[in-house]
Amino acid sequence: MTELPNKDLEQGKLKPSDYASDQEPKWCAGCGDLSVLKQIHTVLAELGHKREDLAFISGIGCSSRLPYYMDTYGIHGIHGRAAVIAEGLKTARPDLSVWIATGDGDALAIGLNHTLQMIRRNLDINMILLNNEIYGLTKGQFSPTSQVGQKTVTTPMGTVEHPVNTGSICLGSGGTFFARGIDRNPAHMRTLLERADKHHGTSVLEIYQNCPIFNDGAFTIFSDRATKSNSTVYVEHGQPMVYGENNDRGVKLDGHKPVSVDLNDPNVSKDDLWIHDENDYIKASILTRMYEIPSENMTLPRPLGVFYVEDRFTYEDATVDQINEAKSKKDADLRKLFEGSTTWEIK
Repeated sequence: MTELPNKDLEQGKLKPSDYASDQEPKWCAGCGDLSVLKQIHTVLAELGHKREDLAFISGIGCSSRLPYYMDTYGIHGIHGRAAVIAEGLKTARPDLSVWIATGDGDALAIGLNHTLQMIRRNLDINMILLNNEIYGLTKGQFSPTSQVGQKTVTTPMGTVEHPVNTGSICLGSGGTFFARGIDRNPAHMRTLLERADKHHGTSVLEIYQNCPIFNDGAFTIFSDRATKSNSTVYVEHGQPMVYGENNDRGVKLDGHKPVSVDLNDPNVSKDDLWIHDENDYIKASILTRMYEIPSENMTLPRPLGVFYVEDRFTYEDATVDQINEAKSKKDADLRKLFEGSTTWEIK
């Protein structure tokens, strides 16, 4: 990385372009990864991170090229192993800000076990999971998040597998932060990136990302001007779930079942709506699967935003505390360690 004067680093004068490497991104025109990369550069500059304090880790896939385009430390790992590498780095260097760039195939297929273990351990790592519901790098096979019936080169008659739900996996693994955004809403994405960075623990940020070559338009309904208002609801802590072109629809809970309601109905009030609480695990669990639940009067919208946040100790903090406690109780005598309590001397 290009060395900058210390005074510039200390005063937080880095620009978004300072976080970009000299490598030209090797992504297809129209790829959502380009938008994500730009927002990462912007947010890091806004937060004032020093480049030498950052490390971007990836596995294999289109999204995993991202470390090449960051003028920070980084590792392009092997398929599905980004979480393991990131865990080792964060444990050895707790002072670093560690980020993972991964995709639905990398993190939720071959890497699912490693992703799950990292989430439950709750290291202070930010995982950006770019979900395009397809294997893009290897030319269009179905992925764990591909929709039922989706025709791909490996499912010419349509896949019969039920897709993985990223949010449910995160919360079911004991996750302390889950959020979802979309590549076509950069301002909202920046807000989510900032929230993820400030969370002390493992943050999983799923970003719906368009693959213009092998799965073009997978999320158009959530980003197109004509349809996005009625198909998405942006959740905000402490606020009612209102959506629709004229903010004329809402989501309320009928027991534990979310239902869509018409706010033009005189029998319905905003006071009846679901108030989002990002610290409520039960409601967050419902929220992750909300769009899969059929509503009596219309399809429920796709939630975007911060679903769940929990304050819990991190793995690396607990590990350091244990090491310090062990050191305080015993003298650091290597000879005594080797001898142990079951050795004796023959004279």
